[in-house]
Amino acid sequence: MEPTTGKVIYEKNADEKFAPASVTKIMTMLLTMEAVDSGKISLDDKVTCSENAKKMGGSTMLLDTGEIRTVEELLKGVAIASGNDAAVALAEYLGGTEQDFVAMMNKRCEELGMKNTTFKNCNGLPAEGHLSTANDIATMSKELLKHPQILKYTGTYMDTITEGRKSPIELVNHNKLVRFFDGCDGLKTGFTNEAKYCISATATRNNVRMLSVIMGAPTYKIRNRDASILLNYGFSKYEGKKIVAKDEDVDKVFIDEQTEKYFMAKAKEDLNAVVPKGCGKDIQKKVVIDELKNQYSQGEIVGKCELYLGEDKVGEVDIYSDRDIKKGNIFENIKYNIKNIFKDKEDKE
Repeated sequence: MEPTTGKVIYEKNADEKFAPASVTKIMTMLLTMEAVDSGKISLDDKVTCSENAKKMGGSTMLLDTGEIRTVEELLKGVAIASGNDAAVALAEYLGGTEQDFVAMMNKRCEELGMKNTTFKNCNGLPAEGHLSTANDIATMSKELLKHPQILKYTGTYMDTITEGRKSPIELVNHNKLVRFFDGCDGLKTGFTNEAKYCISATATRNNVRMLSVIMGAPTYKIRNRDASILLNYGFSKYEGKKIVAKDEDVDKVFIDEQTEKYFMAKAKEDLNAVVPKGCGKDIQKKVVIDELKNQYSQGEIVGKCELYLGEDKVGEVDIYSDRDIKKGNIFENIKYNIKNIFKDKEDKE
């Protein structure tokens, strides 16, 4: 998948249901990052780990009952070490109880259109009816990538947490592609005897990001090989193009046709598009003004510049006014009209 647009480049049995194992934690990370980025919680918030979190089996970051860790440390525990205990600690902090958090997870699935996914817990430990598909995993992975801070953690191969511990917590990433595949910075692996080997892998090269999902692989080597093949296939088919540079003029916007008052709409950031190779020349720009007003301030966000390849939107950027400007009053309009009358008369003579 090309995650900017959600374009699926290749798929096979994408809607077949599998146990997702720890790939489940992508949704746990997504809800956590949404809460962080919305200001509901902070990465520095202190979380007290419960007995329920401590008793989790499988992969853990060895949390103790009553141990206090920050949201960021727990995110590292989930993203790097695939800590089942860290996932439960975050779930209880955000939802009150793990089951209430699981309800939040399933509600978010509905909102994202993940029709073939049902979560029974926050970490992917075996549970009857805990199922998803490659298609749905790609959907929630794409959503998580809208929070680029998470890549700071999922792209880390090793880390150590020492504060407040007699012995340090050593975190080693279960996703070996982070170390061995060029450009890989996430997202999440999974394994149980039922699920076999799973991964949602993402990597970036030359301003192009790709996402591949493998479910039910018989060995971790086959999982990593197939994920790498799919990522490389995507990179061979797509390219990144800078269409608009930061602060570049994208349109002249008139707020008063009578007096010809206007401002230049400029791009707030670089606008890049990821498109099939050779299609860059076919990209069309569309300027969308939020609301035409009587006055604007310099630097004010006024709308967006959108990029389209055919009917598919492949990128957008905020645009801003380059000046303070105010629509002309009645006296300015009269003055302008009189000026034009004399100008027309001179032109005729």
